[in-house]
Amino acid sequence: MTKTAEDNLRSSAPNASWIVGLTTQERSTLIATFGGWLLDGMDVMVYSFVIPTLILQWHLTHGQAGLLGTVTLLISAVGGWLAGIAADRYGRTRVLQITILWFALFTFLSGFTNSYWQLLITRGLQGLGFGGEWAVGSVLMGEAIRSQHRGKAVGTVQGGWAIGWGLAAISYAALFSILPAALAWRVMFWIGILPALLVIYIRRHVPEPETSTLAREKRQQSGAKAQFLEIFHPKMLRITVLTSLMSVGLQGGYYAITTWLPTYLKTVRGLSVLNTSAYLYMVIIGSLCGYLVSADLADRLGRKWTLLLFAVNSFLAVWAYTCLPISNHVMLALGFPLGFFASGSFSPIGAYFTELFPGRFRASGQGFSYNLGRGVGALFPALVGFISARMELGKAIAIFATGAYLVVILVIGLLPETKGKALLS
Repeated sequence: MTKTAEDNLRSSAPNASWIVGLTTQERSTLIATFGGWLLDGMDVMVYSFVIPTLILQWHLTHGQAGLLGTVTLLISAVGGWLAGIAADRYGRTRVLQITILWFALFTFLSGFTNSYWQLLITRGLQGLGFGGEWAVGSVLMGEAIRSQHRGKAVGTVQGGWAIGWGLAAISYAALFSILPAALAWRVMFWIGILPALLVIYIRRHVPEPETSTLAREKRQQSGAKAQFLEIFHPKMLRITVLTSLMSVGLQGGYYAITTWLPTYLKTVRGLSVLNTSAYLYMVIIGSLCGYLVSADLADRLGRKWTLLLFAVNSFLAVWAYTCLPISNHVMLALGFPLGFFASGSFSPIGAYFTELFPGRFRASGQGFSYNLGRGVGALFPALVGFISARMELGKAIAIFATGAYLVVILVIGLLPETKGKALLS
């Protein structure tokens, strides 16, 4: 390889050198939000691993199991809207702490449930905190990090989800190997109390972003209040609608495949607990790589081109994984691109939405759009469950996931590029 080629390859590869150049405040915010999203991912993805056990022990239908997955996502939409409004009014860091404590508590309580309806309630209440954590944490990161690093930083935080998912997979393999299934699924939920410890770090090390503080002071001086309904003003309605549709596609596709993936591997492909974990690890490793590479590309190629690249390949990966007549060995290899593109699609979103909405209602707009998408996308796991009663589970997953990514591809062309732009006041 020539020296020029080596230089080009080196310059195009993602690296973490930018982290060294962050200020103390920027780095503390990055650590806190990364940790929050990591533990958030662990708590939420625990349910995907206990679905097969609950189906057997509580005699659930696939439709009921899907609804248990859907209710968390559906109510998280409400949590995101409320947390976004509260963050514009009371501050990012204060509301972030409340949302983390909330979802940790109700994940923990889920381990004590003894019926379908009890778990439905605790999972729903968990969703309020889950939705709020992303809405507030993403805005906090977007405002705390300089524009040249915003895409990488917010995208890197998204990578915490893959690590949390990996911790849930490791817990699943360990706990279900050494404990009876009737106890193991409960312990999976009980360890969800761990995120509460992160609040201590946030209180000590994460200040309120200057942008947020100035916006609130300006409103106080003028006597005005943060107006959530401004996101529906004719000047902003197009952005609100398009960002919401993008969220529907990204999250509908993601949850349609990930909620049912352990069940698909175990019941359709006939894999054991340990083999299922191995296949999921491949998806999870791909997810972590996808988050980080996409985060880097968001600042190199721009938000739109990165989103388009990952949405198109997510469509192809889901179709190949669930519809082609492939062997288990090929499926193992395909797990990497499946996780890489489906998860990497999310990395540009936080920075992109932060740049699209003005500061006076940024958290409200970002929280609404992302969580409306989550609310509608939340229907996909339940729909997959109900439709799978009439067709193969793999085909049901493919129908909803590929349809969702088509929506994303169409919407991308209608939004402006925001790479490098200063935040709107």
